[in-house]
Amino acid sequence: MQVVILNSQILEKYLRFFQLLLLNSLIIMIFSLILFSGNSVAKELKPLRIGCQPYGTLILVEGRGKLGLKLASLGVAPEWIEFKTGMEMMDGFKDGKLDFIVVGEAPPVFMQSAGIDLVYIGYEPPSPKSVAVVIAKNSTIATLADLKGKKIAFAKGTNVHFLFFKVLEKAGLTEKDVQIIYLPPIQGHKALASNTIDAWVIWDPFLAAAQQELGAKILIDGEGLVPGYQFYLARRDYAEQNSQVIEVIIEEIKQIEGGIKQNPSAVAKFLAPRIGLSTAALETALSRMNTGIQLMDTETMLVQQELANLFYQKGLIKKISLKDVLWKLP
Repeated sequence: MQVVILNSQILEKYLRFFQLLLLNSLIIMIFSLILFSGNSVAKELKPLRIGCQPYGTLILVEGRGKLGLKLASLGVAPEWIEFKTGMEMMDGFKDGKLDFIVVGEAPPVFMQSAGIDLVYIGYEPPSPKSVAVVIAKNSTIATLADLKGKKIAFAKGTNVHFLFFKVLEKAGLTEKDVQIIYLPPIQGHKALASNTIDAWVIWDPFLAAAQQELGAKILIDGEGLVPGYQFYLARRDYAEQNSQVIEVIIEEIKQIEGGIKQNPSAVAKFLAPRIGLSTAALETALSRMNTGIQLMDTETMLVQQELANLFYQKGLIKKISLKDVLWKLP
């Protein structure tokens, strides 16, 4: 009787062992099916290549992480590609490596002049105080007329290039009356700090950082001079073939825009490590940024045409017409 009990115990142990082995095998099989199925689905998703900068609405859409979930039902997966300035996106757009971007006022006209077949999808409301001409805290420059003969730095082809022209016009000066130095934001900040330039035309959040870190003074901002638009652009062929995708992007942008005004401190904390600026500077920048995406309209396009005409007169771009680059929902 004792031997029988022992065999039963051994048998029970073996049964439990094989049950666990079978269970583990089933778990591995199910996991493998999910894994390979997920890879299969991922391979089928078409990429939506989005060009963005470290600051602005699209970087917040990426951070929210919801766009991919919404686009998956359309068989699309977003790919985020970050650039320091809008002009850096031109080559990617031209070579068909980008599908959707957000930039300031000037880059689109340079892109169109370069032969890029783009369409304007929408825009953010004007934020003219987000751009300005700043001077060092110890500068003796007091009026716009004092800019004559001075070294003025800015990034060529960006939204502040437009502000530069309008400031000269207001001051009664021409480009020949000043020394133009083309510098990207980081180099511009260093140049102002070292007093190797006299004035810097710059946009937020670098504008806010210069105020906070360098004590830079605003000589004049964009109020009454430039609108300060942000434009959403797409390659024409992509927009025409993927109108549903464009609609989803627009709706997702709308979702994050409310949070920018409702909780700017949280937004600033999210952006700070990505840009390398303080939360205080970013909160200042966010307070000057107006949001509320609108589909592109004829009135805004006419304002943008004026910019294009000015850049053509200055010999920077070819003569272009914006009448055929307005995208409309099908």
